[in-house]
Amino acid sequence: MDRGKIQTAIEFLAWLDANDLPFADLTQLQLELWLVTAPPTRRKAIGAFIRWTNARRLTHRLEAPIRPRAQPSVFHDDDEHHDQLLRCLTDQTLPLDVRIAGAFVRLYALPVTRIVHLTTDCFQRDQDGAYITFDKAPVLLPPTLARLIEQQIASPLTRSMLQPAPGSGPVFLFPGPLAHQPRRPHGLAVRLLDLGLPTLAAHNTAMIAIAADLPPIVASDLFGIHVSTAIEWAALAQDSWSDYLAARNATG
Repeated sequence: MDRGKIQTAIEFLAWLDANDLPFADLTQLQLELWLVTAPPTRRKAIGAFIRWTNARRLTHRLEAPIRPRAQPSVFHDDDEHHDQLLRCLTDQTLPLDVRIAGAFVRLYALPVTRIVHLTTDCFQRDQDGAYITFDKAPVLLPPTLARLIEQQIASPLTRSMLQPAPGSGPVFLFPGPLAHQPRRPHGLAVRLLDLGLPTLAAHNTAMIAIAADLPPIVASDLFGIHVSTAIEWAALAQDSWSDYLAARNATG
């Protein structure tokens, strides 16, 4: 490690000591709480330190997310976002997998790289409704989307003649050319774009809506967003709401 990385590690360990947090019991949430208050220049350095401690099993599967270099700037307006979501849920001329993936992006701000790794056992139905678990907590699904997912599970689109044996491993909701592998995210993203359902603006629009409606820790548990990232989006949503109110008052 270079001097800057060593200094960052010392600062982080001092913070843990000051807060009476044992390093051996360090959690992802504690790491991200430190990242929220740390200068942006410390993020890359602490990431190197955490990768080093993970490799030596001093910590377990921790990640130090990198702060985005710039605020998101591409969004849909409310009508466009709603129309695209409605298209995903109701347009039977669209391929089934495209409809589900497009709805996941527009409702839950899921990136395509995570969508393709969803497995069929993430989906559950009980007497109260249908749910899907993206991270820690199940998310209640709209009935229409739940039915689309059930159709996809019953007859997944795959070009493979070889199906995985029962109990041989996870069954992907979006299987690739080989059924035991997920679909390639780039191919799915291009397919969505070609059919008029681009992902970047849709993701940003859904993300800012989530950040405006849910506390960061809840958004993290439901959608697998890093807490620090959720906090940044919450701040952006608050700024956007303040700007909207200021503009409305100026014209009122």
